Amino acid sequence: FFVLSGFLFMTIALQSEHIAYGAFMRNRLLRIFPLFLFFFFVAISLQRDTFRAPDALYVLFSNIGKPPTSEHFITGAAWTISVEFTFYLVFPFLARFVRAEGAAYLLRLLLLMAVVKWAAWGVSERATLMFYSTLIGRFDQFLWGMLAALLWRRHAALLRRHGRLLLVVALLALWLATAVQARFASYFAPEPRQMFWVFWGTAEALVWSGVVLAYLGAGIRWPQWLARWLERGGAWSYSLYLWHALVLFMLHRAVGGWMPFGSVWANAALHFALALPLCLVVAWLSFVTIEQPFLRLRGRYVQ
Repeated sequence: FFVLSGFLFMTIALQSEHIAYGAFMRNRLLRIFPLFLFFFFVAISLQRDTFRAPDALYVLFSNIGKPPTSEHFITGAAWTISVEFTFYLVFPFLARFVRAEGAAYLLRLLLLMAVVKWAAWGVSERATLMFYSTLIGRFDQFLWGMLAALLWRRHAALLRRHGRLLLVVALLALWLATAVQARFASYFAPEPRQMFWVFWGTAEALVWSGVVLAYLGAGIRWPQWLARWLERGGAWSYSLYLWHALVLFMLHRAVGGWMPFGSVWANAALHFALALPLCLVVAWLSFVTIEQPFLRLRGRYVQ
């Protein structure tokens, strides 16, 4: 998510001479805040008996302290919004400096973030949670996404020549990284200070940058009907992200631990077949009702 944001915004910035800061921030507010505020007020309503007025300030810090959204599984995904929005605040400046100095500027920032990570690991008693959910652990992922955009601009022809092979390698690396995290760096591990997480955000970002570049280089042409559905899924993806936990919670309450088959894979496929359509229907309803009217209010921010 963070790598892709850095990649997409840097790709847009490289095609323009100037980013109008006010227009950019207005577009970002219209894009993410209507649905985010909806979930924030769901969260504070759920804990109305313990709500305190200062809790309203967590709308700007949904990833730090004990925000109302983190008290419940159904609103917990909102933690990423504050991280994302902080990146929006500085991106137009970063893009300007990168256009002036090139990749060297991003590499210097990455070096500074590496120093900060080492120091933060030494200080924080719950370093894993810090790296997982704050800008200290995630900012370099945006930067790697921006670097990937620079690589695509400069080496697109080379990536297209070897795209199919690179995509296979990237997907294998993704599978291996997932296994490594599950084995050595799980967020759910009891150890609150895993040194692995000092490096893991960077490794994660490199893997996903590779997937993005290899997928673009492969130039896969999906069947038209499937491409249309994938485009719709992309349009609904933000709603899908914020609503999926609520839908899964309701589905679990409805069917519980229903395991009609003897095979774990068969039961997983059944639950997936139940959950995905429900999540997509709710995501579509949310998109056309909450997101789309605000999206129509956006304007251009690049020249």
